[in-house]
Amino acid sequence: MGDDISLAALISLLAILLVLSAFFSGSETALMSLNRYKLRHKARAGHRGAKLAENLLQRPDRLIGLILLGNNAVNISASALVGVVSVQIGGELGFAIGTALLTLVVLIFAETAPKTMAALHPERVAFPAAYIYFVLLKILYPLVWLTNVMANGVLYLFGLRNTDTDGYALSREELRTVVYEAGARISGKYQQMLLSILDLEKVSVDDVMVPHNEIIGIDLDDDIEEISALIRNSQHTRLPVFRDNIDNVLGILHLRKLANIFTQLKFTKDDLEGLLEEPYFVPEGTPLSMQLLQFQKGRRRFALVVDEYGDIQGIVTLEDILEEIVGEFTTDPAADEEEIVRESESSWLVNGTINIRELNRIMDWDLPTEGPKTFNGLIVEFLETIPESGTCLAINGYPIEIIETRENRVQLARIHVTENKATVSES
Repeated sequence: MGDDISLAALISLLAILLVLSAFFSGSETALMSLNRYKLRHKARAGHRGAKLAENLLQRPDRLIGLILLGNNAVNISASALVGVVSVQIGGELGFAIGTALLTLVVLIFAETAPKTMAALHPERVAFPAAYIYFVLLKILYPLVWLTNVMANGVLYLFGLRNTDTDGYALSREELRTVVYEAGARISGKYQQMLLSILDLEKVSVDDVMVPHNEIIGIDLDDDIEEISALIRNSQHTRLPVFRDNIDNVLGILHLRKLANIFTQLKFTKDDLEGLLEEPYFVPEGTPLSMQLLQFQKGRRRFALVVDEYGDIQGIVTLEDILEEIVGEFTTDPAADEEEIVRESESSWLVNGTINIRELNRIMDWDLPTEGPKTFNGLIVEFLETIPESGTCLAINGYPIEIIETRENRVQLARIHVTENKATVSES
C-alpha cells in the first residue's frame, strides 16, 4: 500500500515537472516573439505585464539564463524521476521504455505544443509569465548572475561582446516595409502619406519647384495698371517683385500687406517697394526634408531656388512640400485638366510643361523621375534632340506620340496606356 501511494506521488510530481517544463519552453518562445514596438506601446500605455516584459527583455542574457536554468532543472529532475518510476514498475526494460516515453512526451507536450501556441499568441503567454519571471529573477539573481558571467566569458573567448542590448532601430527601408505590412490597419491614404514622409529625403526642391519660365511675379518696369490687374487676378498670396526679369529680384510681396493701400484710388510703385520682404534663397538640390525644417525654423513659406552661379531656377513653397506628403489640396482642378486631358479609354493628352512627379502622382504612372523634372525634358533627354510632330517613342513601357512642338520644346504629347497601367478611373 505504501509503495502504491509512493508511486502515485511520484507520478503526480512527474506531471507537475512536465507542466513546468511546458511553461518554461512556451514562455521563452512567447517573450522572444513579442513585437518590440507593440510591447513598447503597451508599456507606455500603462499595461503592467508589458512593462515587466519590456524590463526583462532589456537584459535578454539574464532572462534566457533564468529560463534555461529553470527548464534544465525541471527536465533533469523529470528524467531522474522517470528512471525511479520505470524501475519500480518494470525493472531495466521499464527504464528503457520510460526513457523513450519521456522523450516523446517532452517533445510533444513540453516543447512543440507550448512553443507553437506561444508563437501564435505571444502576448497571452508572455505577459502573465513576466510576473513569475520578475519574482524568480529576484530570488535566483545570484545564481543567474554567476551563470551569465561564465556564459559571457565563453562568448568573450570567441570574440563576441554583449554590448548591443537594443538592436531594434529600423532603417528607412525597413520602416517602409512596416508601413506596407500594416495593411488594413492603416487606410490607403494615410499609408501613402507615411511613405511620402519617408521619401522626403530622396526628393529635392528641384522636383517640386515652379520652374524659372513659369514664375509669376511683378515687374516694376510694367505700367501701374498692369501691375494692379496682375495683383487683382493673382491666385497666390506671395509674389516676387523684380525689374526687367526675375533674376533682378528686389523682394517678396505678401498681398495681405496691400489691404490698406489697395483700397485707395491710386498707389505707386514706391508704395509696393516699401512693403517688400527680403527674398529667401535656397540652393538647388536641397532635400525636401531639410527644406521643410528650414521653413519651420525661419518661419518662412516661400523661397527662391538658385544654382551654383546664383541664377534663379524656380520657386518652392511650403505648400509644394506639404503636397508631396498629403497630395494636392489647394491647386485649382481646372489647371490639372488643362495639362492632362483624357482622349479615349487608353490615351491621354499631356502638356509638355507638367512636372513628372506631379504627373505620376495624379495618374498613378511610373515615368522615370531621376533625371529631367518636366515631361518635355524627359522626352528631349530620351531622344537627345527636339522631336518633330508625329515622332513616336516608348519610355518605361509607355508609348508616347508627339502631337505639337513649339518654341524648341514639346508642347503636347499623347500617351497610350495599356490596361495593366491604366489604374486611374475617369473622374
